[in-house]
Amino acid sequence: MEKSDGLKVVFLLFFLACTQPQSVGQVPAISFENASFTLEVARTAVEKQQGLMFRESLADDAGMLFIFDDTAPRGFWMKNTLIPLDMIYLDENFTVVEVKENVPPCTEDPCPTYVSVPARYVLEVNAGASARSGIRVGSRATLRE
Repeated sequence: MEKSDGLKVVFLLFFLACTQPQSVGQVPAISFENASFTLEVARTAVEKQQGLMFRESLADDAGMLFIFDDTAPRGFWMKNTLIPLDMIYLDENFTVVEVKENVPPCTEDPCPTYVSVPARYVLEVNAGASARSGIRVGSRATLRE
């Protein structure tokens, strides 16, 4: 291995260590009529880019909430995401405006991008959780402390 290859490996390991989920802040929960999810919150660009990448599992009652500064169409992809997810798009009042169910991990490049209607927040949960919980367009959510 050449010296430059060794530096590339060190940089890659450093990058992966810096982008692991511990950088995501914790928030207690988001609740719907028939379900509640303990949340990790992605606020910064780095946290949003990392999302649930490289996770091998997600607890049934857990999710990640992506917070944006404005309401706009949101594009998400599943690159390096190892588990299938439901993507629940919410407006500024925490009303569900779209649900993409059973979005599979990306196994080949290029990965498809899943674009939503205008939304302010995006909640990612395990695939099937929205159907099991009756979460659909028009459902309302509340954040719990």
